[in-house]
Amino acid sequence: MGLAWAACLVAISSVAGCSGYRPAPAAFHEAINQPYMLDAGDTIRVTVFDQSDLTNTYAVDQSGYIAFPLIGAVAARGRTVQQIEGQIAAQLRNGFLRDPDVSVEVDQYRSIFVMGEVGASGQYQYVPGMTVQNAIAAAGGFSARANQANADVTRKINGRVITGRVLISDPLLPGDTIFVRERLF
Repeated sequence: MGLAWAACLVAISSVAGCSGYRPAPAAFHEAINQPYMLDAGDTIRVTVFDQSDLTNTYAVDQSGYIAFPLIGAVAARGRTVQQIEGQIAAQLRNGFLRDPDVSVEVDQYRSIFVMGEVGASGQYQYVPGMTVQNAIAAAGGFSARANQANADVTRKINGRVITGRVLISDPLLPGDTIFVRERLF
């Protein structure tokens, strides 16, 4: 009877220990391979060939728009740079330029946030190709109590905010929030 009781306690403790575990859903990892969608905090570089007055960097504001000369507010949130190129070119064709040649690229990505058991929690600049480990290094590395195997990442995907547990070698996206948990032992 004692052996059965001990086996039962081990099973219960393993289930209880996993109750807070939230593995990252498939959409979480698929978002890495999708075209980059602009959002508030991004800065884009718009080049209009032979139009130096229109060529400049533009920030995506909190409402998801950029203020572009001649045509006014251009919706950028949830759009790719290619979609913005087409949108600006089409609006410039409407009475401003005959055949505008527009190029758009991301000049600066929105920030990431690192919290929890790190040297200095805060907001950090995203760099293309950045991993969870790179973000933790930027935040001063792990604290003495940090769980160094994985971290929780919160990411906005298709308008929904999703949190998943990932390895520290996993890639990040602009706007992600990384939370480094305290280790149990």
